[in-house]
Amino acid sequence: MKKYEGSCLCGFVTYSFTGEIAGYNYCHCSGCRKASGTTYSTNAGVDITTFMLEDSKKYVKEYQSSPGTILSFCSNCGSPLFSKVDRTPNMIRVRLGTLDTEMDMKAKAHIFVSEKASWHDITDDIQQFENFAL
Repeated sequence: MKKYEGSCLCGFVTYSFTGEIAGYNYCHCSGCRKASGTTYSTNAGVDITTFMLEDSKKYVKEYQSSPGTILSFCSNCGSPLFSKVDRTPNMIRVRLGTLDTEMDMKAKAHIFVSEKASWHDITDDIQQFENFAL
């Protein structure tokens, strides 16, 4: 079973998990754009029972972005790290930009393209959905 490791920008928060990464999408919804500070968010679901914070829990702060969704970030550098959603309690969604371990999986789709930034053009051949339609 593969072990993945990740960290925030300043290195105060480190984490690891083992197993498979669930498929991921590029989410262009306005909430994900604001939470990531860029054109889209790239998150992947992992089994919460294998997710471990490596002695850095005290640096993780949480924010309820909407009912049932908690975003977690580093309180020192502000890096977005992962989120938890009530409708999938056995899964944690890791921000793939914080992974330190290489990953060879490709995204399945662009979702919520109806909300994408007007100044961003999607130029790859990955399927697109106006909303969440997977």
